[in-house]
Amino acid sequence: MSEKSIDTIQMRRTFLKGAAAIGAGSLLSAEQLYAQSAAKNLPPAVPEWMQRVGRGVVTEPYGKPSIHEQNVVRRTVPWLTASPISSISFSPLHALKGIITPSSLHFERYHSGIPDINPDQHRLMVHGLCENPLIFSMDDLMRFPSVSEIRFIECPANGGMEWRGAQMEALQFTHGMLSCSEWTGVRLSTLLAEVGVKPKAKWLLAEGADGAAMARSIPIEKALDDVIVAYAQNGEMIRPEQGYPVRLVIPGWEGNTSIKWLRRLELGDQPWHMREETSKYTDLMPDGSSRRFTWVQEANSVVTSLCPEKPLKQKGYHELEGIAWSGRGKIKQVDITLDGGVTWRAAKLKGQVLDKALSRFSFDWNWDGSPALIQSRAIDETGYVQPTLGQLRKVRGVNSVYHKNSIHTWQLLASGEVRNVQID
Repeated sequence: MSEKSIDTIQMRRTFLKGAAAIGAGSLLSAEQLYAQSAAKNLPPAVPEWMQRVGRGVVTEPYGKPSIHEQNVVRRTVPWLTASPISSISFSPLHALKGIITPSSLHFERYHSGIPDINPDQHRLMVHGLCENPLIFSMDDLMRFPSVSEIRFIECPANGGMEWRGAQMEALQFTHGMLSCSEWTGVRLSTLLAEVGVKPKAKWLLAEGADGAAMARSIPIEKALDDVIVAYAQNGEMIRPEQGYPVRLVIPGWEGNTSIKWLRRLELGDQPWHMREETSKYTDLMPDGSSRRFTWVQEANSVVTSLCPEKPLKQKGYHELEGIAWSGRGKIKQVDITLDGGVTWRAAKLKGQVLDKALSRFSFDWNWDGSPALIQSRAIDETGYVQPTLGQLRKVRGVNSVYHKNSIHTWQLLASGEVRNVQID
């Protein structure tokens, strides 16, 4: 059911409560009563909201969306994880516009819940194989030159529930472990220059201040490249669920490496092989071996303007729209097929096309009411082409969870309903 349909039902229920108070003697149906009420607000009538004074300023000190958008929220899959404190929520991609995910809708991933950290008592320690170990306060970090960059963060398990053929009937659950924000902070290379990295230092361990002490090993080349020690997101301080007061943002790499609630960076000469890079976040291959340190999130895309949550309501012109992204760099091209991959046509890239960020694409289409199998295929600036599901399974098998970036298929029925199907 679409979000608008849910809103309509809720408005009808509100109206019917009022109608019930008048009495049960009316012979009009619920639909007739609702239509009659709605007609009073349609042209040429003067709508009811023009006939009274609205809310004043500062009635909402921290703004919130319209009540008619209250269903645009993060959602969870109850059976996916054992506990809410070690779980994930999914961003409502089907309802978002542009390339920026509102902070309140950015997907969440916890390993031991959200710590309530006092920023005045929080410190970032940088030590190990360096000349001058330092401990930074939040004030210290904010004195350094800042950068602001738009980058996506994606859980490597995004889509992983469908490796073996499970069908999630919602875009929010097939691709919703993905969000894109403007991140502001200090470049990690700036802090490493302050401590003086010793030549023997080849790796860096990043550790968070949550109850799980989430930690990942990062090669020094990446640490000195484009990593941000971020304290702000989309113009405000990072929210607690996103790592307040400070986190790493490692552009293009799997989200678990962008350690939240960052408290410690240790320089060393080899990886630490922490829990999250041995028993988790490795890729089981068909021969029983496991790939490790597969950090980069490969090129991916999905059509968002129609999906199970957004069926087509009428024939005629539609703008097919979607998002594409790649951890390797910029999106160069997106293709669209309406027949399950038999023929492909180029889509248009819309707005800003940025490095390691979401990019919007669109395709003009006149729907004649016929069934269709709709897919998108992303190609990034390195020449990497998003694989089919069959191509991915041929290399990776069916026992993996992470890095499922295969071409996704929406089946459009003659009724306008949209289903999630798999095509090799």
